[in-house]
Amino acid sequence: MSYQTLTTSIENAILLITINRPEKLNALNQMVLNELEHAIDDLIANDSLKSAIITGSGEKAFIAGADIAEFTALDAQTGQALSAKGQRLFSKIEHSGKPVIAAVNGFALGGGCELAMACHFRIASENAKFGQPEVNLGLLPGYGGTQRLTQLVGKGRAIELLLMGNMIDAVTAFNYGLVNHVVPQADLLTKAKALLSLINTKAPLAIAGCIEAANLAYETGNAGYKREAQNFGKLIATEDAKEGIAAFLEKRKAVFKGS
Repeated sequence: MSYQTLTTSIENAILLITINRPEKLNALNQMVLNELEHAIDDLIANDSLKSAIITGSGEKAFIAGADIAEFTALDAQTGQALSAKGQRLFSKIEHSGKPVIAAVNGFALGGGCELAMACHFRIASENAKFGQPEVNLGLLPGYGGTQRLTQLVGKGRAIELLLMGNMIDAVTAFNYGLVNHVVPQADLLTKAKALLSLINTKAPLAIAGCIEAANLAYETGNAGYKREAQNFGKLIATEDAKEGIAAFLEKRKAVFKGS
């Protein structure tokens, strides 16, 4: 499909999705959300794709936030509907059985920070900045930011960031646990591709099972432990698990087939 606000490319079973609105610092508008959902649906449905990277065009911004001009026409009902739409999309990314990395190449503010947090993990360039500045508009994050920020950095730091509405740099984000790696801008996509190339050699069903179980860690009760046990039982009976165990015992490299 041809997109107006995204560019996509495929390399070694990795789908690269680039938000391409540099004149607006890659701000999220309705069209971006719609096209991004289509690209994520493609990732999930296409058996030839194993993982994805989401980044922004240029070297200044990953996504500098939502397109605020669209907010002027919203009322309570349409505002809630927009929030729910963004939450559904970002939840789809978070629960994808195929890993999605955010390669944060600059400002990741508001909805951009929320999108990065919805990815399975984050790599930041040295010039990246993160923040949830919605309180400066009299708002709060609407695409899951209050929840995921708290999960990633802890309640105290999350509330401080949410209430202050300020930005933190890449090193601070790393120290907070918000990002996994900080690299020079020129190495950002290379690092992301290298990590996914390694992950892509693992058993696809096991990857999906890990993601599903880890996402349940934040559910109340012991749902995550139950799902972990269920997924372990399912996986131990797969051909991939048999191959992985045999390869280990035979001291050779496993060849996984996703079955």
